[in-house]
Amino acid sequence: MKAIWIIPIFALLVCSGCGQYKTNQVSHQATPKGTAYNNIKTSQTPDLLDGPEGAIRNPHPLSLADLHAKYKSTFLLSGPSSKREVALTFDDVPDDKFTPRVLDILKSEGVKATFFLIGNRVEAHPEIVQRMINEGHVVGNHSYNHANLPKLSDVDFRNQVVKTDNIIRSISGYTPKFIRPPYGNISETQIQWLASQHKTIVNWNVDSLDWKGLNAEQVKTNVLAHVHPGSIILQHAAGGAGEDLTGSVQALPEIIKKLRHDGVKLVTIPELLNLPAGT
Repeated sequence: MKAIWIIPIFALLVCSGCGQYKTNQVSHQATPKGTAYNNIKTSQTPDLLDGPEGAIRNPHPLSLADLHAKYKSTFLLSGPSSKREVALTFDDVPDDKFTPRVLDILKSEGVKATFFLIGNRVEAHPEIVQRMINEGHVVGNHSYNHANLPKLSDVDFRNQVVKTDNIIRSISGYTPKFIRPPYGNISETQIQWLASQHKTIVNWNVDSLDWKGLNAEQVKTNVLAHVHPGSIILQHAAGGAGEDLTGSVQALPEIIKKLRHDGVKLVTIPELLNLPAGT
C-alpha cells in the first residue's frame, strides 16, 4: 500500500518543480526590444530636486571672460602694466562727420591712435582712411558691415574678415594683424580660426560708453576713472544712425591732457603690445 502512494506524491513534486522552472525561465527573459526603462515603476523613489542630469548639464558657450582666460595670447583686453602707456582706440570708422574731427584733435595733440575700420565704410570714404595712414595711425579690422559675428556661419564670418582685410590692404599697404569684433562679441571657433591666421583679437578694458550719447564730462569721467598702465581705451569716431558722438569728440583733448599730465604715454596698439601692425 505504501508504494502505491509514494509514486503519485513524487510525481506531483516533480511536476510542481517543472512548473516553477518554466515560470523562472519566463521571468528572466530579456526586456523585449523597444521597451523603455522608464516603464519601471519608481514611485517610491524620491525624484531629483532640479531634474535629470541632462536637463542641467547641457553644454553652454564660454563667456567672453572665459574665452579671454583660455586664449590669453590671442584674445586681449589690455597691454602690460609694466610701463606707463595706454592706447587710444576708435571703432566704427570712418564716417565724414565725426572721424575727421577726431583726426584733427589727434593731429593737433601729436598723438597716434588705433582705428578699427568697417569695410563698407572704407569703401565709402577711402580718402579718410588714407589720411589716417598718412598721419601715422594704425588701422585694424572691424568686420565688413558690423555684423554680430557669433550669429554668422563659418563661411560668412571668414568672408567678413578676409574682405575687409583686402580693402584695408589696398589703402594701407598691409594686411592688419589686429581685429576687434563688433560689440566685442566672438565665439570660440572664431577665435581659433583667427589664431590660425596669426591675428590678434583686441577688445578693451576701459569703455567710454560714448555710444550712449554722453556729454563730454561723462565720457571723460568714464575713461579717467578706470584707466591704468596698459589700458586699452574704447571710444568711437563714427556711429550708427542717430548716434551723437559730440561728447566723445569734445572729451578727447581733455583726456589726452590729463593722461599726459599724469606721466602717461599715449601709444598705438602695436606699440603697447610690442607686435607688428600687419603683414
